[in-house]
Amino acid sequence: MEERLPALPPKPPDPEVRPAGDLLRKGRAHDRAGRLDDAVAAYEKAVAIGEKNGERAVLAEAQRRLGVIHHRRNNGPEARELCRRSYYGAIGMGDLVLAGEALNSLGGFEFEAGHMAAARTTYQKALELAFSSEELRGRIEQNLGILAAIHGDHEAALNHYQRSLAAFSEAMDERGCAIAYHNLGLIATHRAQYELAESHFTRSATIASRFGDVHLQGLCNLNHAEVCHARQQYSDALRRAEVALDIFEQLGARMDKSGAYKVIGMVFRDTGRPVLAEQRLKAAVDLAIETGWVLGQAEASRELARLHQILGRNQDALVLLNSAHQLFNRIEARVELVDVSRKMATLEETFLAVVREWGLSIESSDEYTFGHCERVATYAVAVAETLGLDAMQQTTLRLGAYLHDVGKVRVPHEILNKPGRLTDDEFELMKLHTVHGVELLAGVEFPWDLKPLIRWHHEKLDGTGYPDRLRGDEIPIGAQVICIVDVFDALTTTRSYRPAMARETALAELERCRSWWRPDVFEAFMGSVGAPGWQERASATV
Repeated sequence: MEERLPALPPKPPDPEVRPAGDLLRKGRAHDRAGRLDDAVAAYEKAVAIGEKNGERAVLAEAQRRLGVIHHRRNNGPEARELCRRSYYGAIGMGDLVLAGEALNSLGGFEFEAGHMAAARTTYQKALELAFSSEELRGRIEQNLGILAAIHGDHEAALNHYQRSLAAFSEAMDERGCAIAYHNLGLIATHRAQYELAESHFTRSATIASRFGDVHLQGLCNLNHAEVCHARQQYSDALRRAEVALDIFEQLGARMDKSGAYKVIGMVFRDTGRPVLAEQRLKAAVDLAIETGWVLGQAEASRELARLHQILGRNQDALVLLNSAHQLFNRIEARVELVDVSRKMATLEETFLAVVREWGLSIESSDEYTFGHCERVATYAVAVAETLGLDAMQQTTLRLGAYLHDVGKVRVPHEILNKPGRLTDDEFELMKLHTVHGVELLAGVEFPWDLKPLIRWHHEKLDGTGYPDRLRGDEIPIGAQVICIVDVFDALTTTRSYRPAMARETALAELERCRSWWRPDVFEAFMGSVGAPGWQERASATV
């Protein structure tokens, strides 16, 4: 009889080796509580075990969640690669919901990089895969709502958020409901429905606290702070923004920190603490640049420009406003965002206010030309309208007119206000103001092409102008427009060396010199500023 050896007792399980699914759940718990290092460790183990054991669903989900954390930590390439691997792995096993999850995350990466068209396409593709998951549909509807809100289509955004809330409610996903309430608060804020916004943010934060979702609590505090700022409740705004900042610091969420610094800077700016305001707003810009958050960079730059305008630092304000303008335009060029167009229009108004203020500060040193830039700007726009120039060209002319004499700040005061005609040498110094103007603005990159207008607004069609003696088509049409209205205003206002000419006498003088200007510019001037009754029509706007 064959002797049998006794069976060996089963080997006790290694406490350090856990099923991939358990590690995934553990990682999610760490993630929601803001323990990101622990979450990363758990997800990485889940990925390793999932690959080894062929647990494809766990592997795909762990890769996606790990990718999201890498994205929050500003490791974009690794984040995208992990989510792509998650997507293709899910497609390979026919799990459309997991594939939709990966696309939803990738859409979020595109959105935060300012790639709005790509984000929308990715979200829509994800939504097509999410038909069997109410929870996923809720999150995708939420993200499409954010895009609609940035478009300025608040009605569409509200519909997306309401569908999101309905989907989360159907799935009995309270955390999803919390996100939906947060986004409904954003829409209410956009609509200046501040009490409703506060109610939504409070409800969202309460649910987030119950589930231990620290990041969502931070977002609720941050956006509630924006509401408090709008209502001039500055102490509450500062307190909530600082709470949000502490949360985002703990989470390593640098993009969200940018938003918190922006609100803190706005509060300091609007409560008379400019040094602190500048530090915080600069930090907001720097963090947005570091994390590639285009919209955040644009908005923080605009708020910093407003501070510089308050402080009278006009050139700094212009540089920042141009940066913000370019960033807003970068987003608009992709999807023609209505809301960004509105923000850009507001931005242009601010830009115009800064330039106008600068122009008036130049004139304040010359008692004889006070109001000159304002009148030249008004006349120039009237001629531009008659010529049929578009809105961008009209804005360019208005701003160029305000700044056309900026170089006069370098002209000696005794020459600028000399009671009598200038000598030849003095006139040569005066003519240099066109060159000085461009030099003064050398460090400012405008959204509009102003520098040719500043340098060449004294050039004449026949080559007798200055500083470069340009002829004919070498002179931009905008410079020609400013030239003729500049001469008209000079003739019809009192100067140190002569009294003002009568309007009819000035028009006759322009007729005598009409070879200085393009025929279409001269005729447009005569048909607008030179037309009977212009003085009365313009008096309300000058």
